[in-house]
Amino acid sequence: SGEDQGGGSQEPALTAAIERGLKEAAHNAVTELLKEREPLDIINSEMIPALDRVGKGFEKGTVFLPQLLMSAEAAKAAFEVIKAAMDGSGQAQEKKGTIILATVKGDIHDIGKNIVKVLLENYSYEVIDLGRDVPPEVIVKEAVERQVALVGLSALMTTTVPSMEETIRQLRAASAAVKVMVG
Repeated sequence: SGEDQGGGSQEPALTAAIERGLKEAAHNAVTELLKEREPLDIINSEMIPALDRVGKGFEKGTVFLPQLLMSAEAAKAAFEVIKAAMDGSGQAQEKKGTIILATVKGDIHDIGKNIVKVLLENYSYEVIDLGRDVPPEVIVKEAVERQVALVGLSALMTTTVPSMEETIRQLRAASAAVKVMVG
């Protein structure tokens, strides 16, 4: 049947697809899951744990960068299906506040940022997504001009930690009131 999952503890198809970096399988699995489960439940119970396991494997040296990137791409493919389903639900609520999200300069990975964005939007926050590889000055300018209370910074690669630090330093210098979350 092409199934390579063992008999006893069957791992959910979406989780397995993300961990193995299989984009098409992840897309198909999430499409099936959406017939029975809520989008946020799928994100919280399958996608985040799968990405977390891959990330921990990368830290331990049991997962390597190509696999990490393939897993991120598989999660992104699944996530696009979830986002479309949530956008199509048409549930509009009063906005709770505005948050800026950006992947820091030197980093082009945005799956984590995109998941956070959809979760925040689902809970009625307005999200200003500045994209990937964003210089500190752009983030600071937007935060000051829009007077946001929270800026979310994202980075996947350890080499972009200095960029994260520099962005936080500039944000603190420009606005003592702004809070920063990193991931």
